[in-house]
Amino acid sequence: MKNVMGVIYTGENDARLRELTLIRAIAALPVAGRYRVIDFLVSSMVNSGMKNVGVITQKNYHSLMDHLGSGKEWDLHGKNDGLHILPPFLTRENIGVYSGTLDALRSNSDYLTRSKQEYVVFSGSEIIYNAKLDEMVKYHKESGADVTVMYTRDPSMQRDEHGVYLSVDENGGVADVEVEPTHPSLEMTYMEVVVMKRELLRFLVDKAVAHGLHDFRRDVLLPMIQEGKSTVNAWEYTGPCWRLDSVQSFFKFNMDVLEADTRAKLFSKDMPVYTKVRDDMPARYGENANVVNSLVADGCVIEGTVENSILARGVCVAPDAHVKNCIVMQDGQIHSGAYIENCILDKQAIIKRNARLIGPAAYPIVIAKNVVI
Repeated sequence: MKNVMGVIYTGENDARLRELTLIRAIAALPVAGRYRVIDFLVSSMVNSGMKNVGVITQKNYHSLMDHLGSGKEWDLHGKNDGLHILPPFLTRENIGVYSGTLDALRSNSDYLTRSKQEYVVFSGSEIIYNAKLDEMVKYHKESGADVTVMYTRDPSMQRDEHGVYLSVDENGGVADVEVEPTHPSLEMTYMEVVVMKRELLRFLVDKAVAHGLHDFRRDVLLPMIQEGKSTVNAWEYTGPCWRLDSVQSFFKFNMDVLEADTRAKLFSKDMPVYTKVRDDMPARYGENANVVNSLVADGCVIEGTVENSILARGVCVAPDAHVKNCIVMQDGQIHSGAYIENCILDKQAIIKRNARLIGPAAYPIVIAKNVVI
């Protein structure tokens, strides 16, 4: 896999995630207590043997840059190749805001040109997965296809008016495709991951941008399949995956991670998920603490009750406080006597003494960063 590079695009539309993405990209969202979304994508690439990974950013990318740093945690900080963070910049052709994936790739064509790898794995960042991408690349090479896309049969990945859906023939080729249909009629969901030769990607991007096109899926992938001039194959991903395109889907992913079977599949021994290390003391539990079916990160102080919840690093739950079905991000504080249920608390949010906050399970309440309730 030294002959394969990875590129991750982190500029997806995040309006439906509301307060959670006001200050960060989807890729920088804290999940599962101590991780960020980007951790799963970069770890998949590193575990598959890639040594050159580029992360194309669009907006609100400062927390993403701070988290990734030099790439040390993913062993991507060597002299050759390594982790490349590619923020938008002003040029004569680019005003610093990408109009789509094609524009983003074109603006970073120098990076693609300088890279020496023959193949590229191009991935979006709104879908969490932990895939053996080396197996996908092997399938791509052996099939002789021009392009190979990753798909899943998981019905929970389908959305009305969002996403791309496929049908596959008996030879593994993509037979039909729907881009953002009102109601998907095809069962297979494209996971925003594609493999092809680096030079082919450069050619397709340059050609499309020259014709005023912007969207890789609609303006490149769809015509390739419909015209039949190129071979587009599909590789099935059978592991767990989640599309984070709304507050509800973000909440569901974190609640799913509380299930032992889901954790075992997502965090497998042969595919570890790496993240930025924060040296902290172990979680401390008070004499009357009661914790049930929850993930509690390092640095937490628990003196109250926590049920079916995820607590990130440094969270404090005071005596007689009750946290149920909640996600509390880094350094959140739940004061004495407070009760919260079906809530998402962003970093450093504070729930004051005796406050009650109960949201519907289908539409959890979101408390923005640094807000005091």
